[in-house]
Amino acid sequence: ESDRNMNIIVCVKQVPDTERIEIDSVTNTLKREGVPSILNPYDGYALEAAAKMKDENPSTNIYVISMGPPQAEAVLRECLAMAADKAYLVTDKLFSGSDTYATSYILSKAIKQIELDEGIVFDAVFCGKQAIDGETAQVGPELAEQMNYPQITSCLEVVEKNDELQVIQEQLDCRKRMGISLPCVLTFTKPSKDPRFPTFKRKLEARKANVRHISISDIEDMNMQKIGVKGSPTRVRRCYAISKSKKTQLVECSDLDEIVDRIYSIIELASKGESNYD
Repeated sequence: ESDRNMNIIVCVKQVPDTERIEIDSVTNTLKREGVPSILNPYDGYALEAAAKMKDENPSTNIYVISMGPPQAEAVLRECLAMAADKAYLVTDKLFSGSDTYATSYILSKAIKQIELDEGIVFDAVFCGKQAIDGETAQVGPELAEQMNYPQITSCLEVVEKNDELQVIQEQLDCRKRMGISLPCVLTFTKPSKDPRFPTFKRKLEARKANVRHISISDIEDMNMQKIGVKGSPTRVRRCYAISKSKKTQLVECSDLDEIVDRIYSIIELASKGESNYD
């Protein structure tokens, strides 16, 4: 067990609950009005990974940061109730319209500003693999580029070992263990267990906790050409709703091993586009 003072900052996002959201059949866009907001699940996995590190090393400090409107403070309080020690909300009307690249730039500048203000250095930046309302998986890798940090994507588990982190990464056909030097950026996908539930005591503490708001005037050396619509090179050519297949195939067999082999063959053909089933 290490007693090193590890500082981790977790980037989180408030997203609409996709289980309740609908898609406009005419515009093919999400109907967000009236839909409750939740903590992006992948960001919850990143926070849980940090919490597990704190379980092993109580000297670990967990910070959470989010960029969004003032109401996004709610998900930060949820993070405080789960495991975080401090929370920051980057919010300003001038940030509106930022695409993933502009968002990563703003977050990188805000994180560096927090380091200056708090007199600390973050050993690692944790992010969810992607946001469920966009699923582009871009902010984490772009943040690593903005900060010039090494990164590992699709992480499942992470442990502290000497002066590096040991990560279990999910790959297409296997899981790989690798080390990464500090400071670094890690993005997390869904592990085998869901994030922990906050205790009643932590919920009460989170309601009273201070969430610092960071506006553009609080961040030094912000390049105005790299934020908002002006700093967003992404152009959406078209949007579409994912079609759901209702086709089914009945597999009848008494031998379990044979059933597994046949189902695997169906999935393999579908992945190659050689099957009528999705």
